[in-house]
Amino acid sequence: MSKTNKNKKESLREMKPGELEKKLEAVCEEVRAIRFKAEGARSKNVKELAGLKKQIARILTEINKKHEKR
Repeated sequence: MSKTNKNKKESLREMKPGELEKKLEAVCEEVRAIRFKAEGARSKNVKELAGLKKQIARILTEINKKHEKR
């Protein structure tokens, strides 16, 4: 596991559920913007959408973990 990936996971674990939901909304908005941009022309960074989807999955995992603890 790379050092930056580990830092991302640790920072997500430290966030409160409300902060995680705000971050999720922001990432979903980025995905939506990329999809609309892709309709008109080819994206230069093909892996960007896949990376954002993985980030959404990580955020949802942390949200679910925090809900289970309740």
